[in-house]
Amino acid sequence: METAFTKLVGVEHPLVQTGMGWVAGPRLVSAAARAGALGILASATMTTDQLRSAVREVRSRVPEGTPFGVNLRADAGDAPERVRLIIDEGVKVASFALAPSRELVARLKDAGVVVIPSVGARRHAEKVAAWGADAVIVQGGEGGGHTGDVATTVLLPQVVDAVDIPVVAAGGFADGRGLVAALAYGAAGIAMGTRFLLTSDSTVPDAVKAEYLRATVRDVTVTTAVDGLPHRMLRTELVDSLERAGRARALVRAVRHAAGFRKLSGLGWPQMVRDGLAMKHGKDLSWSQVLLAANTPMLLKASMVEGRTDLGVMASGQVAGVIDDLPSCAELVSRVMAEAHCVLDRLHGPHGAHAPGTLPPPG
Repeated sequence: METAFTKLVGVEHPLVQTGMGWVAGPRLVSAAARAGALGILASATMTTDQLRSAVREVRSRVPEGTPFGVNLRADAGDAPERVRLIIDEGVKVASFALAPSRELVARLKDAGVVVIPSVGARRHAEKVAAWGADAVIVQGGEGGGHTGDVATTVLLPQVVDAVDIPVVAAGGFADGRGLVAALAYGAAGIAMGTRFLLTSDSTVPDAVKAEYLRATVRDVTVTTAVDGLPHRMLRTELVDSLERAGRARALVRAVRHAAGFRKLSGLGWPQMVRDGLAMKHGKDLSWSQVLLAANTPMLLKASMVEGRTDLGVMASGQVAGVIDDLPSCAELVSRVMAEAHCVLDRLHGPHGAHAPGTLPPPG
C-alpha cells in the first residue's frame, strides 16, 4: 500500500511504531522494521552512548538499508549532541516528542535526515511545516502518555487541511479499520504505540502486559497528578495515591525519583533543574510537579522494565481497552494490512472502485 509517507521514508507499509520510553528498544524496533513498518527508537531514556549502541544493534538486526528512526526530546539539554549522533550514524528518520527548534530541523535536513515531529494542535503542525519538517505525526486525545483533549477524528482533518506535507495519524489506532479511516481523513498512515507495546516482541514484562490486557476502556484515564501535565495512563493504586497526596508528600516522592533518574541518566542536578524549568515555563506547575516531570522516566521504568506496577506508571492509549492478544510485530503488521485491504474491498463494492461513497484505491 503506497502512500506519500511510505514513499518519503521508504517503508513497505504506512505504519509507525512510536518511540515509547523503556519500550521502544532495539528488539521491538528491529521487529517492527523487519515487518515493513517504521520502527522508532526512544532515546529519552538512554544516554548518548546507549543510544549509539542501540542504533547499531537495530542496524545489525535488519536487512541492510532498512529504514528506522530515533525519537528525541526536543527540550533536552543535550538534544544537539543527539542530533549529531543521528547524523553520524546515518539514521534515516528523526522524530520529536515536542516541536523541535528551527535550527535542529535545519541541521537534520541538511544532512539528509527525514524530520517528523509529533504535534497535538493544528498551529504546531503549521509551525513545524513552515520550518521544513518533512511530515508530522498528529496525536489526538486518545493517545497514550502526554496528550491533548481534542479527539483524533476532529484534530486529524484540521491538520490535513492546514499543511501540505504527509500527515500520520496517532491516537486510537490498533487495526486495519483504523488505517482505512485515517486514509479517508487524508492521512498517509497511522502510528501506534500501545498496540506495538502489546506484542510478543516487546520487552515489557509479561505481568505488566497482563495488566494492559485486563484493562477496559474505562480503566484508561487522564491525570495531571504525575507531573502536572495531562498524561493518559492505566488507572492504578499509585495513580490514585498521587491524586490524593498533599504537596509535601508529593515533593518527597519527586525528590526521591529525581535522585534515581540523575544516577541512571548521568545528568547533573543543574541540568535537571534546567530541564525542569523548561517544562515549567508557561505552565502552572508546583516544584514537586516540575521534579516529577523531569524524572517521569523513572516512574515508567519501574513498570516497563522492572515490572513494579505498584511503584510505576503505565502510559497507555485508550485503545488498550480493546486489545486482547500479543501477536508478534510481523503478525500484527500482516493482520493490519490484510484487514485494511478487506475493508477497502468492501467499500469498493461489487460495481467497481468508483461506486458512489467509496474510497479511491490507496496511494
